[in-house]
Amino acid sequence: MAAQKREHLLSRGKLADRVNVFLTKAWERGWLPPPDLSPTALWAAAQKGVAQAKDAETFGRSEEEVADFRLRLEKLCQAVTDEAQLNALGQTMAYGQLVRVIRNRLAFGKLWRDQPHLLETKLADPVIVIGHMRGGTTRIHKLLAADPAHSHTRYQDAFHPVPSRFCMNRVKSSVELAMLGALNPWLQSIHPMAADEVEEELAWISAALHHSIYETQWHIPSYSAFSEDRGPAPIYREFARILRTDAAMRGNADRPRVMKVPAFAEDLPAMLEQFPGARLVLAHRDREAVFRSAVSLCANQMAIQSDHCDLSAIETLWEHKITLRERRMADTLADWQGPIAKLEFDDLNANWQSAIKACYNQLGLPLSEEAEKAMAEQMRGSAKGAHHDHSAQLERFAKQS
Repeated sequence: MAAQKREHLLSRGKLADRVNVFLTKAWERGWLPPPDLSPTALWAAAQKGVAQAKDAETFGRSEEEVADFRLRLEKLCQAVTDEAQLNALGQTMAYGQLVRVIRNRLAFGKLWRDQPHLLETKLADPVIVIGHMRGGTTRIHKLLAADPAHSHTRYQDAFHPVPSRFCMNRVKSSVELAMLGALNPWLQSIHPMAADEVEEELAWISAALHHSIYETQWHIPSYSAFSEDRGPAPIYREFARILRTDAAMRGNADRPRVMKVPAFAEDLPAMLEQFPGARLVLAHRDREAVFRSAVSLCANQMAIQSDHCDLSAIETLWEHKITLRERRMADTLADWQGPIAKLEFDDLNANWQSAIKACYNQLGLPLSEEAEKAMAEQMRGSAKGAHHDHSAQLERFAKQS
């Protein structure tokens, strides 16, 4: 079967259209009930089968953190209802995501109640990649993660973070990615993913309802503004608890975790409060290239879940996000005294080996022969990756404009 061509930024896959039509008809004819996106309904669905749910919600968390999550959920649900204009598929996907977030939160609370030692896990100081979405952070992340001296997060750890038996998180992740790929035929070209491969920790801040993953899918300007202005400390304390749990369960707490989420740039003080000994890698790419790619990703995500996407609103969002993140990064890094390396997108393209050696020197880290070989293998695999299709899409869209 020939691959579907992405005709424009707001193209939607054929299967997504068919599923959306089916769900709409099923609700109209009473075959299925439409999802209830109120906080009360989401909590009720997530708590089913959870013993002592109140205890599970609060264990390991302060009253402030419990209240912060409740308030964020209320504000997010309101924005989704009032602003997002989700279609039937979008409403279903939103319901599934938010129920899972609450269910995982309860599962973690139960786990920490039963195994409180997980919260005391000693972590090696991490390596944190800082930079814009679509700014080359993924390539840097994967290169540094290839070093066997480091540890990293996999997709299955990021999106299914509660430990499971019999590799079920890997199975669930593989099924999930297959379903997402069927609904969105351009997903892997925009952000290649696999259950066992290196993945950013975006889902871990989203687990505490940080705005970043939601605003790339849904038009929710009121929630973005609310969350940007609200102190993010509760989110990053939850993030640190999840990281300690993951490191303990996987037995790699003694190796520096290489982490990256573009939203870290917005919240560096809160992130560095949790990891004061971190080494930072600052990724840089031409602003216009970052902007065009970010708009493309966001348009792709939103088009699936809403029939009323406004490309100008998406462009406004990313002009704002890039400016905000640059300002907050600059403010924080002006006072940063720890190790920091800078990596230019064009330098990596020209000679990645030289750029990585300079990065390691700036961070004061040894670069082993084993690490260089693993990185070379990573680059060989990347040369065949689906992400090159996204570059071709952007070139075609630029010619059309």
